[in-house]
Amino acid sequence: MAKYCDIFWSFFRVGTFTIGGGYAMIPLMQREFVDKHHWMSEEEFLDQVALSQAMPGVFAVNMASMTGFRLRGGRGAAVAVAGNILMPVLFILLLAVFFRAFRDNVIVERIFLGLRPAVVALIAAPVFTMAKSAKVSWRNVWIPLLCALLIWLMGVSPVLIVLAAALLGYLCSKIEN
Repeated sequence: MAKYCDIFWSFFRVGTFTIGGGYAMIPLMQREFVDKHHWMSEEEFLDQVALSQAMPGVFAVNMASMTGFRLRGGRGAAVAVAGNILMPVLFILLLAVFFRAFRDNVIVERIFLGLRPAVVALIAAPVFTMAKSAKVSWRNVWIPLLCALLIWLMGVSPVLIVLAAALLGYLCSKIEN
């Protein structure tokens, strides 16, 4: 069984060393929870990622609360969330205090411009990893592509896409049984 301090420090590392938000955290979370601590299998991790995305709220907090609860109940969830948000909250507070002084600084602006492609790569990498784990092949790759095009080009609400996917998944599972 996972110790509270292990849960806290794992989520603290994920929250501290991830730039770019919740989806950029996925590779770090996978390394920590699946590869390093063996708290869940890769399939269980993918299921938890999907549930965390579908739940309202911040993805990282959803993942932290679900993982912590799974490992140690309500206290585990609280410890995981605290570890996950501690450093980002402190960083935002510091940024807010010093923002006016650095807002027009060319060096700071260039640093953030340089971080953008790295953040895109951090978000794209787990997409390909999860696609392999979720058994996305050339036969069914049209599904996520169609969803992305519907959202991007036609302005379809992502909520409708998620609801339609959930309904189709449910219907397909009933047909198979």
